[in-house]
Amino acid sequence: MIGFNVKSINSVISWLGMISRVLLVLISLMGLCGIKLGAYKYVSELWRKKQSDVMRFLQRVRCWEYRQHPSIVRVTHPTRPDRARILGYKAKQGYVVYRVRVRRGGRKRPVPKGIVYGKPTNQGVTQLKFQRSKRSVAEERAGRKLGGLKVLNSYWLNEDSTYKYFEVILVDAAHNAIRNDPRINWICNPVHKHRELRGLTSAGKKYRGLRGKGHSHHKARPSRRATWKRNNTLSLRRYR
Repeated sequence: MIGFNVKSINSVISWLGMISRVLLVLISLMGLCGIKLGAYKYVSELWRKKQSDVMRFLQRVRCWEYRQHPSIVRVTHPTRPDRARILGYKAKQGYVVYRVRVRRGGRKRPVPKGIVYGKPTNQGVTQLKFQRSKRSVAEERAGRKLGGLKVLNSYWLNEDSTYKYFEVILVDAAHNAIRNDPRINWICNPVHKHRELRGLTSAGKKYRGLRGKGHSHHKARPSRRATWKRNNTLSLRRYR
């Protein structure tokens, strides 16, 4: 664990103070120009410009903090409240947010000593790419660790050279505040158990190819495997 000395802490505080002053100036200028935006709109505009000096510094400091914590840790409130609310989060009882860390890179084949028993075409061990996204993996790990909660959605948070960080929104389906809310109590149905493990979340539907519509996506529904089976199965009538 890397420690900060007093001089570096003071420099961080001064940087944050300068950032807040710049934001106040921008907000005042927008007010003078007659531009009125909601609070979450300001936050979303900041996140759109991730390569700005403000966001690069803020993300770098946050990433250092995230590395000191476990791979799955609960946070008191969403780091991106605008994004969390778009994806269904509400600041009420029954909703929780966890930050999940996933290692970047490809997926090495888990075989002992690199010995793959099979045809030469399947001998590859390294440079293999996992079919699912890192966000889907983060949802899976959160759902496995927190079996009593149901995964609602997730979003990208931060990344460095080694890890990617996501925040996963989970719902307590046994809480009365959730069961009595007609906008979210659909998730209390037993059919939604571990939806993150079956590709039913937003990230899951994306890697399954279910985001698009039309003639260019007709082979993805109901699934690629079902379409292949339907097109390659010969069905003959008994009496013909």
